[in-house]
Amino acid sequence: MAQYVAIIEGAGPDEAVGLWFPDLPGCISGGDDFDEALENAPEALALYAQELIADGRQLPPPRTLDQLKADPDVADDLRNHTVALIDWPPLTEAE
Repeated sequence: MAQYVAIIEGAGPDEAVGLWFPDLPGCISGGDDFDEALENAPEALALYAQELIADGRQLPPPRTLDQLKADPDVADDLRNHTVALIDWPPLTEAE
């Protein structure tokens, strides 16, 4: 199972929480709060994967947290926001 790094950005107490994947450009999710954003992340990843497959492509392999920290385009976001690992494929209830 792969794990994609997600960056979670909270805008404030009365605003939605956004979540995005540095390895998956354009794959975003969110929610009314932190927990809801995390809960919605696997669905966003699944929809993103479906779109790639429909285009004849596959999900790129996820980079490790250390690899992302070395990427100057992502390093500041990793330092300034909450980071979560999202399993792919997602675990099912039976697992």
